[in-house]
Amino acid sequence: MKKDIHPEYQKVVFLDTSSDFKFLSGSTKSSNETIEWEDGNTYPLIRVEISSESHPFYTGKQKADKVGGRVDRFKKKYNMK
Repeated sequence: MKKDIHPEYQKVVFLDTSSDFKFLSGSTKSSNETIEWEDGNTYPLIRVEISSESHPFYTGKQKADKVGGRVDRFKKKYNMK
């Protein structure tokens, strides 16, 4: 690899703001906020809105939004088969 052209790769803590779930991972992203991790070291803190802890695919709490089409809803509304 060429020197001085790649971003710095470091360990950072990601915080899921919807569930307060935190995990340590490597990233080239940096932040002005820091947090002390379980190992006693201080790492940059990156806030994210969704993670595996709160995403419907991983939690199994998916919403069924408007199941069925127009015809199915019409038949259901007027009790038709």
